[in-house]
Amino acid sequence: MEPQINQSECRNTSRTGLRIKNKSARIPIVQGGMGVGVSRSRLAGAVAKAGGVGIISSAQIGYDEPDFEKDVQGANLRAIEKHVRLAKQAAERGGGLVGVNVMVALQDYADHVKAAVRAGADLVVCGAGLPMELPELAGDGDTAIAPIVSSRKAASLLLRMWDKKYGRTADMLVIEGPLAGGHLGFSPKQLEEIPSLDYDQEIKAILEEKRVFEDKYGKAIPVVVGGGISCRSQVRHVMALGADGVQAATRFVATKECDAADAYKQAYIEASPEDAVIIKSPVGMPGRALQNAFIRRAQQGQIPVSRCFHCIKKCNPARIPYCITQALVNAVKGDLENGLIFCGAEIGSVKEIVTVQEVVDELMGGSPPYSSGSDTAVRNT
Repeated sequence: MEPQINQSECRNTSRTGLRIKNKSARIPIVQGGMGVGVSRSRLAGAVAKAGGVGIISSAQIGYDEPDFEKDVQGANLRAIEKHVRLAKQAAERGGGLVGVNVMVALQDYADHVKAAVRAGADLVVCGAGLPMELPELAGDGDTAIAPIVSSRKAASLLLRMWDKKYGRTADMLVIEGPLAGGHLGFSPKQLEEIPSLDYDQEIKAILEEKRVFEDKYGKAIPVVVGGGISCRSQVRHVMALGADGVQAATRFVATKECDAADAYKQAYIEASPEDAVIIKSPVGMPGRALQNAFIRRAQQGQIPVSRCFHCIKKCNPARIPYCITQALVNAVKGDLENGLIFCGAEIGSVKEIVTVQEVVDELMGGSPPYSSGSDTAVRNT
């Protein structure tokens, strides 16, 4: 578990970039993918323009396309390519990268990966399940592949399978800890006992596992750690463990550039840490979200599903507690009474709507060009 934060510790430290495959981001911050519609081209493009790695979520990304309800698949595939293009245009000469987050749990997972690659995404990040076939889907082009893992066991299983079946390894690893928002790679029991997980040791174990494949393939596999990253002190902490960067999502929601409605952002500002609760998601995984009227209704009984958007594999509309697509679309449009609002455990750190650049500056501990120094200096602080 991440340490308790003393805000006075959020001070200037060294700057270091993040090299992923054959490309580099000027700063080691990855903005986490947030669907539906929370992180599209405006947010991802702004993060990349600031020098970080902006991530577009492909989950029902075409929700506002005119033909979405008639052709969900076509609208989403078209929107992936559109938003990658727009984000890269916005990020031009910013020194950052643009990627796409694709959930393995999606019915159209394979098609979304291929669309992201076709659009020229710098990387594809995959979670909500282990992306066993990702190397084949992404191909051998310039697009980097980055699986999300939460344990050494998952990292070992995935990397060993990729090595055996494809003769390839990851270009980056994303470690998501138990304090992350959205869908979580932990059991409900583990999430009830977060302090006992000693997650720092799990991070170190994953780093040890990936070094086996770095040695075998003669290449660096950068690791970014997410989950509860809200301040420079936490950035310093995970980089001292050996991480190459951080993934942050919650802090980027209440920004002027975030793609969500203003009401969605305001819900973050008004929330207290106690409002972040663990829910049972129709995806089949526990998730962390803001407690609201919709969550309370869902906990009391099934919310009728009027239609199926064919988003999740093995979804039975007659048995799920609610339609996650409709709930997330409602939220991103500002209908919070009928919407699901995912968030991280550090929701209490969000106090006002700022710019993406201001969030980056705070996480980096200063303002551009930040402080001078080497990566070693960061790791040893």
